[in-house]
Amino acid sequence: MKDHVYQDFLTILHSELIPALGCTEPIAIAYASAKARNVLGSMPEHIIVECSGNIIKNVKGVIVPTTENMRGIDTSAILGAVGGDPDGKLEVLKYITPEHIKETKELLNKSICEVKLLSGSSNLHIIVTATKGSDTATVEIKESHTNIVSIKKNGVLIEQQRDEVKQGDGCNTIESASLPKDQLTLERIYEFANTVKIEDVSEVLGRQIEYNLKIANEGLTNSYGANVGKTIVKNYGNDVKMLAKAYPAAGSDARMGGCTLPVIINSGSGNQGMTVSLPVIVYGHHLNSSKEQLYRALVLSNLIAIHLKSGIGKLSAYCGVVSAACGSGAAISYLCNASFDTIAKTITNVLGNVSGIVCDGAKSSCAAKIASAVDAALMGHYLAMDDNTYGAGEGLVKENIERTIETISQMGRVGMKETDVEILNLMIEN
Repeated sequence: MKDHVYQDFLTILHSELIPALGCTEPIAIAYASAKARNVLGSMPEHIIVECSGNIIKNVKGVIVPTTENMRGIDTSAILGAVGGDPDGKLEVLKYITPEHIKETKELLNKSICEVKLLSGSSNLHIIVTATKGSDTATVEIKESHTNIVSIKKNGVLIEQQRDEVKQGDGCNTIESASLPKDQLTLERIYEFANTVKIEDVSEVLGRQIEYNLKIANEGLTNSYGANVGKTIVKNYGNDVKMLAKAYPAAGSDARMGGCTLPVIINSGSGNQGMTVSLPVIVYGHHLNSSKEQLYRALVLSNLIAIHLKSGIGKLSAYCGVVSAACGSGAAISYLCNASFDTIAKTITNVLGNVSGIVCDGAKSSCAAKIASAVDAALMGHYLAMDDNTYGAGEGLVKENIERTIETISQMGRVGMKETDVEILNLMIEN
């Protein structure tokens, strides 16, 4: 593999696999609000938060971390302004105290925050305007969760950071590398996974294993949300197939339920970050895989998920854990010494099964969707290991894996636009 391509893959991994505290959409709002207060110079008297529909969808039902049971765009924005650390980015709420929570509740009762729907082409778009007296500060985020595209003070542009996305926050990381999108292929990913120097990825993957296992164990130990992970173990047992589903589901239980432990994200999502890693870790332990084998499998899994998600977009009506499960299923096949062809069949088998799962916002049922997607990944793996797969022309399956991925991407990005609007409308009705 050419040196520049090798470095591009490393750039993508290091940009994607970063820690985030809580669901990334409310965190992005808190980050923008914390930044706006910083620019304003004092606590605002009034905050206006303008959000794209997908941001509203993903904030509506999830608990804002550190708050125990508080939800909503207004909670995220006020808490970010009250106690958020903008330097922390996706860990902006890391230093929140009980005093900050108390002040946030008081300001919520005073209705200092106004929420508006943003219309436009971007599914990930946030504009926070903080006001005190005659002074205003406006922070705009677009396309990725910490990509601040403009900062204004009293209507005057004081900073423009359109290249910040290239520094990575789990979003648009294909653009952060010089690798053309059409060269991010399964074949190249497979080659990189086989040849990467382990010392080049050991830190980032070691952190993914540590963080994501920790929050999964928290979800399996304590009560969060609907307790999907604990329910799987209690009622279905703890063999490797059940644990592969239970661990990421439990991590999601905790994360959606307000747990303050960070996760390592993939494609801007903690749920996808856990789905892409924890089943692979569980199977690696079960198979007595070496550390090197596990790391190579995680490289494969993470990059496959990024590849699939890059063609769809960070936020859509297409549930992102399906893409993540394709990665983990393929990586489990890799741990079983499968050939490239078998790995491709594993992905095809997952996409031919559960590509219809819709995203109706971040909330406790995300854990169940993770379990369903991982179940499909395991079925895809076992089918492929027996040389069984779906043929070209069956549904959206095409003549090769890249054409199948392209077709699914178009369905998720273009075909489900109206579905996305209808989902948002139905959610707002409630």
